[in-house]
Amino acid sequence: MSEAKTASGSCFCKAVQFHFTLPSKWCAHCHCSMCRKVHGAGYVTWVGFESDRFTLDSGQQHLKWFESSPGASRGFCSHCGSSMFFRSQRWAGELHVALGCMDDPVGRTPQAHAFHDSHVNWMPLDDALKVFNG
Repeated sequence: MSEAKTASGSCFCKAVQFHFTLPSKWCAHCHCSMCRKVHGAGYVTWVGFESDRFTLDSGQQHLKWFESSPGASRGFCSHCGSSMFFRSQRWAGELHVALGCMDDPVGRTPQAHAFHDSHVNWMPLDDALKVFNG
């Protein structure tokens, strides 16, 4: 039997290190105002995994969570400030990880733009990905 494939990632300072067992479920760009503010960017690219495929390899003491809206929380490194994770009752059983925190390929590229109705006008989109509003 072959060994399960994994993809590893970390925060900027590598205090928090983790891996997921592949496959990932999806990958998309989120344009909601909360993601933009938390990441300081026009949008953030998330990759979704089933929560039980996540393993925290190191940095338990540095991984902190805050409630960003009712029923939703975001995980970040308390040492370097990297915003890495999102979980929500809306997507129960999933953990979303910022694709930029992954060190290994996750087996897919972005498939869509989510919350496009919150998109900023200073960042043009010139791809053919599906677009979903709030």
